[in-house]
Amino acid sequence: MDFNLSLRRAIKTGKVVLGQNSVEKVVAENKAELVIVASNAPAQVRAIIATAENLPLYEFNGSSRQLGKECGRDHMISVLAIVDAGESDILSLKRA
Repeated sequence: MDFNLSLRRAIKTGKVVLGQNSVEKVVAENKAELVIVASNAPAQVRAIIATAENLPLYEFNGSSRQLGKECGRDHMISVLAIVDAGESDILSLKRA
């Protein structure tokens, strides 16, 4: 699986929530299928995710700036949640 391609496809065809506050909300509502966190994400972001039970977490091997670029954005993204993968196979990361 090509992570970058799968992420872009999920953003285009599914529902992906970007940013700490939005991710915190969907995690609290148990709507997130997978959470992806940048390797340099603040401890506060990781603490939010740690409170959720049985929530798959994937650590992106890159900075929040790089994760933002992979999402097609020109700003840093430290965390994102996949709510609906759409036509993407990104949820296969849950088994990794």
